Amino acid sequence: MSQTVATFLRCPRCGNENPAESFACNFCGVRLKIEKIEKFSIFKRIEKEWIKPAPWYTKTFWLLFHPNKGFWDINHKRSKAPGGYILLFCSLLYGLMGLAVASHFNYVDVSPYSAILYSVFFNLTFFTTFFVFGFFFQLIFFAILIWLFTKGANYAVGFTERLETRFGGLKETKEKYKEAEISPFSIYKGGTMLQLEASHKFSMMLCAFAPFLIINTIKLLIMLVGFPTITIDKLSYNQIDKILDQIFASPTWGVLDMIDALTIAIWVPILTTLAIRELSNSSTTRVLIPSFIIGFAVAIIFYFLRPTLFG
Repeated sequence: MSQTVATFLRCPRCGNENPAESFACNFCGVRLKIEKIEKFSIFKRIEKEWIKPAPWYTKTFWLLFHPNKGFWDINHKRSKAPGGYILLFCSLLYGLMGLAVASHFNYVDVSPYSAILYSVFFNLTFFTTFFVFGFFFQLIFFAILIWLFTKGANYAVGFTERLETRFGGLKETKEKYKEAEISPFSIYKGGTMLQLEASHKFSMMLCAFAPFLIINTIKLLIMLVGFPTITIDKLSYNQIDKILDQIFASPTWGVLDMIDALTIAIWVPILTTLAIRELSNSSTTRVLIPSFIIGFAVAIIFYFLRPTLFG
């Protein structure tokens, strides 16, 4: 007589059934399995009462300094994920980098009035150019990385399939859980369950790039002190070409790109792993391994492309 393998786990707290591969109860949030990697506090799953979403700035702070708590909070109300704010402020920091570049311009042989006009022109031009470039570059780059990390998670834990199972049809999902028992010990106020909202995958995974708020600030400070002084004696197209040549020939770009590469190789994969594991209720370890592989691969390509881009 063949033995039937259970395809579900019954929660010891609320008694509801969960898919066998679940690591936390979809109804009351209690952990069903504990991984060895949870010995590290950054990867520990949080079990506590959730009442309402924290403000976007609080969530952003948690993403930087307490990321498992940040993604735990975001996962309860994914439509309030601060991914858009993070992209916007990262782009504003790019704009400030443009001002940092313009601060190295030294105006000679021009009248005070002309110096003021030159300063206003270059400040506005560089801020706007860097801001627009930063926004579209980061949006495209982050989207590509999210696509790559998703592919890795698909291979490791069937990420997309799990999302479709959990969030594919909200109407069917609500009907499915309508009759389920909501434990009086539920850690979600009012018995709110994580399935009863769309996944908002892109916005939530965009939160994994919160480290660039710190990294772009560090890059801004380096640019303030690291770029050479550029002499400007007249405003012309030839002069602007000369200015751009001096800016992009600076070895400071190598330092900036190395900082970006390390962030993509180490910090972002960790946060991406937390986002994916919260979305899919899957294994942290199995998601972390391909995330690190992808992060390191992209970082190496990103760094070795630097001489081509800026050399």
